[in-house]
Amino acid sequence: MEYGPPPLFNQGISARARLAFFSLLSILLIVIDARVKVLETIRGGIETVLYPAERVLLWPRDRIEAVGSYFTTINHLEAENAQLRAQATQEALQLQETARLRAENAQLRAFAGLGKTLPVPTRLVTVLYSLRDPFSRKVIIDAGVRDGIHTGDPVLDDTGVVGQVTRAYPMASEVTLATDKNQATPVRVARSGLPAVAFGSAEPARLELRFLPANADVRVGDEIVTSGLGGLYPSGLPVGTVVRVEHDAKNEFARITMTPAAGKTLGRLLLVLTVPPPPPLPSGLDLPGSEPKAARSGAKGRHNHSHHHGHRQAAHHETR
Repeated sequence: MEYGPPPLFNQGISARARLAFFSLLSILLIVIDARVKVLETIRGGIETVLYPAERVLLWPRDRIEAVGSYFTTINHLEAENAQLRAQATQEALQLQETARLRAENAQLRAFAGLGKTLPVPTRLVTVLYSLRDPFSRKVIIDAGVRDGIHTGDPVLDDTGVVGQVTRAYPMASEVTLATDKNQATPVRVARSGLPAVAFGSAEPARLELRFLPANADVRVGDEIVTSGLGGLYPSGLPVGTVVRVEHDAKNEFARITMTPAAGKTLGRLLLVLTVPPPPPLPSGLDLPGSEPKAARSGAKGRHNHSHHHGHRQAAHHETR
């Protein structure tokens, strides 16, 4: 019994013949297209027809790439912004440090020139911190008794009088600013020479000239300098400028307010005038109004002599 393919597959050209035919046809079309470009129009038409379908099929890929690119860009921008902020902060700090060094350099030059004109030795000090007492204006400096600082020494900056040393410790000192309400500075009006006393005010960064008569020759804009009275402050140091003068007929004294010449923006560096303490009185010298030492000793001797003489008389009376 013979077995063979069904009659349907036995009809027509064989598979090998069809393969050979289509292979030759393909080669022929390739050669023709390469030489004559007859299929360029057909290819363009097919591409135009299939382009919408191609875009639809590529849309998910494009969206995924766009989302990934978006987040990548955001991360890159955030990192770049953080780097730029850090760089800007560093540059700002460098500019501030440069400005501070320039200001300190200018202040040091001013101190050097000021120290040559002052009649007493000076010492450059650094402000450590300000006291937190809201009712006083005081700072602590990094020099004390071992550095030649004494209570009462005047303190200046490059623009004028800052205050006075009110407590001197071995390694630090307390400076009370001239604007403190309990601080008084002997001054005079530079224009007229009128003597006065400048006191701290309850207002911040203000000084007051008190106990001047209502008709005192003081005007707005007058420069107030140290008078030198008392021997503490050298004469002629800037203290402040008059900004307000109130003459009230009902009051016996004028109310005069001024801005301080120094300490409005207190820097790190200050200059202390190391005024030597007054020498002690000689052993044989007595203060005016006091009893001479010889008289005191003589009186004391006479008192002791009479005292002992009285005792002797009392004893002799008892023996009798």
